[in-house]
Amino acid sequence: MRAKAFTEALSSVQLENVFNPYADFCELHDRPDSAARRRQNLELSLSRALELNVRTMWIARDLGYRGGRRTGLALTDEMHLGSYSALFRGLPVEKATKGPAMGERTASTVWRLLARINEPVFLWNVFPLHPHEPNEPMSNRCHTARERNTCGEFFHAMINLLQPEKIIAIGGDAHRAVTNLGVNSIQARHPSYGGQNVFIRQIEAAYGLASEEAPSLFSQRVS
Repeated sequence: MRAKAFTEALSSVQLENVFNPYADFCELHDRPDSAARRRQNLELSLSRALELNVRTMWIARDLGYRGGRRTGLALTDEMHLGSYSALFRGLPVEKATKGPAMGERTASTVWRLLARINEPVFLWNVFPLHPHEPNEPMSNRCHTARERNTCGEFFHAMINLLQPEKIIAIGGDAHRAVTNLGVNSIQARHPSYGGQNVFIRQIEAAYGLASEEAPSLFSQRVS
């Protein structure tokens, strides 16, 4: 019931130039029950995280239009829903949108590492919705301080529910935002904009993983 109450409360938030994937309808990509599917994805994830006593959280800044806006899951695109399900012991998360599955570069890097760690990690965002530019729903922007404060209760509620022992903030923006909300975290470089290799090395060090050479951009394109 805690997971259900959290999801229902989050679905009630409405802000200008912000897409709430747990309530809103995207005319371009959604099917009639998309918001309900995303609510279910989140509710099931939180319930399973509590069952498994997940102790680590990775926190990014906000949802992106190619990832969490479509899936309702932070740092997770549609190409990695199967990986998400496996990491959470067969969790029945579902694709919510119509058409082919869409990928996101950051999610690809994150899930490549999660596959190596092979233990449940709860993924979340400081701002748990998708902020976009005015009249450009398929764009990403950084949430404002006002938006962060409006949704701050959800961030703290998530922390209080899971009681994580370790929080890794992905990117400087996320780390500063987490700090502004009064929570301590370990900062990791965001994998975008040339930070992929640094991010990989930092996560390897945090989890004691053997170093693995990151593929080149060319090999990523042709694989």
